[in-house]
Amino acid sequence: MSIMGILEKTKKARENKARKKVLAGLAVGAVVGAAAGVLLAPKSGKEIREDIANAAAKFPEKAKEIAELGKAKLEEVNKCLKEGKEITAADLETAATQVSDKE
Repeated sequence: MSIMGILEKTKKARENKARKKVLAGLAVGAVVGAAAGVLLAPKSGKEIREDIANAAAKFPEKAKEIAELGKAKLEEVNKCLKEGKEITAADLETAATQVSDKE
């Protein structure tokens, strides 16, 4: 295998790793935000159930928004990787926060 082949393989591995980190961060942020919202709500059980029912009705639209935002962030990551820029944990955390704020 040539040096260029090895470099290309390494680059693809880094890109895949960065993609996985972004998606994992987005998913974790969304789940933690939703769980915290339900658990820390100062409402009665009946009110929380109503809120959950309302949220479930809005879920498809919200999921689409979050998926679109996640896709945009993933495209940013790919652009950075193609340009040879470093992606830091802070960048990934910022992306996850932006997605969880969409909830």
